Amino acid sequence: MIAAEDLIALVRNYNPKTNAERLTDAYDFGAEMHDGQFRHSGEPYFTHPVAVAAILTEQRLDDATIITALLHDTIEDTKASYGEVAKRYGDEVAMLVDGVTKLTNLQLSSRETKQAENFRKLFMAMSKDLRVILVKLADRLHNMRTIKAMRPEKQVVKARETMDIYAPLAGRMGMQWMREELEDLAFRVLNPEGRQSIIRRFITLQRETGDVIHRITGDMRYELEKAGIEAEVFGRAKKPYSIWRKMQEKEQGFSRLSDIYGFRIITQSEEDCYRTLGAIHQRWRAVPGRFKDYISQPKSNGYRSIHTTVSGRDGKRVEVQIRTRQMHDVAETGVAAHWSYRDGVRTQNPFAVDPAKWIANLTEQFDSEEDHEDFLEAVKLEMYSDQVFCFSPKGDVVKLPRGATPLDYAYAIHTRIGHACVGAKVDGIRVPLWTRLKNGQSVEIITAEGQTPQVTWLDIAVTGKARTAIRRALREVDRERFIKLGQELARSAFEHVQRKSTDKALDTAAKNLRLKNRDELLARLGSAELTAHDVVQAVYPELAPDEGDAIPLRRAVIGLEPGQSFERAPCCQPLPGERILGITYRGKGVVVHSIDCDRLSEFEDQTERWVDLHWHAGTHPAVYGTTLDLTIGNDAGVLGRICTLIGEKKANISNLEIVDRKPDFYRLMVNAELRDVEQLHSLMLMLEAESDVAAVERFREKNPGKPGSS
Repeated sequence: MIAAEDLIALVRNYNPKTNAERLTDAYDFGAEMHDGQFRHSGEPYFTHPVAVAAILTEQRLDDATIITALLHDTIEDTKASYGEVAKRYGDEVAMLVDGVTKLTNLQLSSRETKQAENFRKLFMAMSKDLRVILVKLADRLHNMRTIKAMRPEKQVVKARETMDIYAPLAGRMGMQWMREELEDLAFRVLNPEGRQSIIRRFITLQRETGDVIHRITGDMRYELEKAGIEAEVFGRAKKPYSIWRKMQEKEQGFSRLSDIYGFRIITQSEEDCYRTLGAIHQRWRAVPGRFKDYISQPKSNGYRSIHTTVSGRDGKRVEVQIRTRQMHDVAETGVAAHWSYRDGVRTQNPFAVDPAKWIANLTEQFDSEEDHEDFLEAVKLEMYSDQVFCFSPKGDVVKLPRGATPLDYAYAIHTRIGHACVGAKVDGIRVPLWTRLKNGQSVEIITAEGQTPQVTWLDIAVTGKARTAIRRALREVDRERFIKLGQELARSAFEHVQRKSTDKALDTAAKNLRLKNRDELLARLGSAELTAHDVVQAVYPELAPDEGDAIPLRRAVIGLEPGQSFERAPCCQPLPGERILGITYRGKGVVVHSIDCDRLSEFEDQTERWVDLHWHAGTHPAVYGTTLDLTIGNDAGVLGRICTLIGEKKANISNLEIVDRKPDFYRLMVNAELRDVEQLHSLMLMLEAESDVAAVERFREKNPGKPGSS
């Protein structure tokens, strides 16, 4: 563990005016509060807050943030109170520590709706003082560095949360180095075999080609000296996860992936950046379409740099980033540049942009109580996006995420323009709405009266704002139909638990699910945005069908190793009573397939992963989701009768989706929760006998994804 005087020395390196006595007191207070507490690794718990503080010194942060790091778990995990922290270290530190505590208590890996609400709270906390999230990100970074001490299943949860939320958040706030390390640490947990494969190929490549980075760095320095440009040149191989993501995006193998090396050139001035670009392009051939000028068009988080890709030695492509020292500081520290010190003085970086403006715009743009899932999707899109800059016919600049279409552009101008969009011109040429926009293009939207959003637009739009607006418009168009369908689904679901779908019950469910009213609840239920199970649980959370002495889910399958978990393969959805076989996955337990599942043929040469399993012979609870493919007549009341019939068989409808609609029939995908295969056969026989049912079969995925990956 870093001693107090060593931590103070780290702070003094960039802030000689630091209050050493205050830092020492905070160190001693934190050590006293955490005395007797230990981490999963067996180390004293206080080693963690000290390590978090040390990470923050690398970003040259102020004393208040360092003290917050030392005390960030005291209010939550020790006898220390908010008042005591405020009395000893002031209101500023107390508020920061309290903010980190609240972030820690947000369960960001929970169900989607709750996750969206917590995401909104996270941004609200960040907007009050962004140093809160800086401490939280450093906290997560140290936890990921030491994650091996945790249980495997807990490692997976934390790694997925890191990959989905904290890594992109760090990148969006400008701390690219932290994003890359968080992604790679999570990648090590989520796909260790994939990461090792990348590393092995790197070692082989270095053995075959030698030290490519050293040679290219030397070549670049030679060209810059020849041009009379003073600059620093750094080269590195990209992180394993970055390479893996490129392989997935481009659908290429490692041997065909070219730009796996990156080089950074730090110049003395902005003018030198462009002179450097000329020198690089004069020596090496530029790769078309791989040039970006973020100096003339900075990213929203203040990032400035010139990016170009050139063909280097032996035709190998290398990525080159060119920027000044001040630009580099912002690129490395992002939002932390607002609080960073140099030689005891707060630095004034002209390129630093306060990301609080981005957070405020984002929360304001999607601040709608009824759109939790839309908000979450929009937040993730915003955080993951790179940007393109397009121009209106008047010359105004419109920022959009990479991959945006003219439809996204239309909604970025105004929702009314988006709704009325019938076409677009890019650089004066008429193009389809699904065209991907590029930097510097001029876009003109063509509108028409009477035009309304189409369902297919959801496949075209990529921005959260556009998709949210389209969904709302479509919801209004189909609202009455969805409300009627929702009424039938709600009635069937409540009857399944011997209750009635009264107005009062539906009002209560709407209130508990934070929806505006009963109609909004039914519309969402009918459009499959809510499940009937969610609605019933919102009113009767303790209510469950009486299964007598039903076999607990954890004991449903016999043949597993002690402590080994299982999950049903989504491709075949095996049920109790069927012959089954398990396939082992590292870190995921066993995935259970029906013996006749087509996917098993993929594992014929991996018999060491096979596990002989069978279902427990006792009575099972009705919790095993099974999808039925139903084709029914398009007549009044038919859907309601079908839902009632399924309910009479003691099967709960957890989801229903209309996948095809014709004048004379509907095709539905109905997910019913069943006990076993006998209940399934009984249900299908009853449905086949119904005159309004044209066809019914058990749905099996034709092209299932990798089992156990969800």
